[in-house]
Amino acid sequence: MRFFGETHIDFVELRKVAIFISGAAIVAGLTSLILKGGPKLGLDFTGGIEIHLQFTEPPSISRIRSGLAKIGLGGAVIQQYGEKKDNLVLVRTGVEQVSQNIASQIIAYREKHGKFTHLEELKSLPGIEAVGYENLADLLTVEPSQTEKVNINQIERAPLISLMQGIIHKKTITRIEQALGDEFKEKRDAFEVRSINLIGPKVSEELRRKAVLAIIFALAGMLIYISWRFDFKFAGGAVVALIHDVFISIGALSLGNFEFNLPVIAALLTIIGYSLNDTIVIYARTKENLKTYRKGKRISLKRILNLSINQSLPRTVITSLTTFIVVLVLFLWGGAAIHGFTFALLVGIIVGTYSSSFVATPIVYSLERGTLEKVPVRREKVELRTTEAEKIPTGKEKIEVGKAEVDRTDKEKTKIGEKEPAKTVKTKIKKYKKKRGERPKYKKKRR
Repeated sequence: MRFFGETHIDFVELRKVAIFISGAAIVAGLTSLILKGGPKLGLDFTGGIEIHLQFTEPPSISRIRSGLAKIGLGGAVIQQYGEKKDNLVLVRTGVEQVSQNIASQIIAYREKHGKFTHLEELKSLPGIEAVGYENLADLLTVEPSQTEKVNINQIERAPLISLMQGIIHKKTITRIEQALGDEFKEKRDAFEVRSINLIGPKVSEELRRKAVLAIIFALAGMLIYISWRFDFKFAGGAVVALIHDVFISIGALSLGNFEFNLPVIAALLTIIGYSLNDTIVIYARTKENLKTYRKGKRISLKRILNLSINQSLPRTVITSLTTFIVVLVLFLWGGAAIHGFTFALLVGIIVGTYSSSFVATPIVYSLERGTLEKVPVRREKVELRTTEAEKIPTGKEKIEVGKAEVDRTDKEKTKIGEKEPAKTVKTKIKKYKKKRGERPKYKKKRR
């Protein structure tokens, strides 16, 4: 059963339109990233707190958020996970922005006043209550002689941010427990804290570095494989298409205000592999068609590339459509925990299918047309064993030997220049004469 008939789309000719569409999508995504100050990083890349809670009764997410909003954590990520009967809730909140702001204020105060003469001067800084002066007094000092404490006038920005995050982590956990206890005070032991995960700045920085390296190594591996499997120019088209897919996907995530975390990085790597699969299918068909159609005929590279894409189009569209439907179901009913992951996949499937046909292959045409179209084409002459008496009169069915062209009533055309055997031509002439009632001439055999 065929869902698609034979298509004759000129993908190579549409490459200029595709460049405009892709450019507009990339510019929109980059504009969103610039206006928002970069991607919205999740706790995996910024550092923060994860608290796993178990309630005795089915929890109300709205009540949990209401309780956290009273302590300024209304923007925390709250999601239910596991089986419904387990009543498990995950609360995730970041502390990087708060710690950076306090560290910046301390550095600015030192630059303006030279140094802190008394530690009590910290109380005048706005937002210091998020950390607590008492907590800072236990770790900082203005006296250089005390070794168990850090001199506030000598500490650098990065260690200061790390110090602030450590304090905020401990304080935030206590504040969350107290806030939820007050919200559910009508029932004793309404919940218990099962586990607490702290993601420090060093861990988040290492995760960011590894995520970037993973994408770079994936693209480099693709480039090496396609160069070995096909040709370096083919690899260039594939890698440009993959970078195009990643840029548009990141821009779409920014426009949709989704967080960048480890699952999203996994989705981007999946997009790279999925898009490359479609591209390799088209490249393999192109390589096969180059061997088949350019062996004894003069056929343009543009026509071969368009033919290859059209031949692969039904398979590409059906495969992408089935995958898209499955991911769409996960996006709609899979829960908030995987929204970013599934959204990235949805965008990647669409963009990857588009780029395989409209980006990768047209780039190959632009790079290869200066070499492949100059490949010499072998021509073979065909000896026509006909005499002047055997020439066919003009009519519906005619054979123009001089032009090496045969027209028949069944609308089939065969170019004699394409290795048409002389015996076949002579046989057709005899059949034509027999049909018109003329007796073909035969040479007399000598006895």
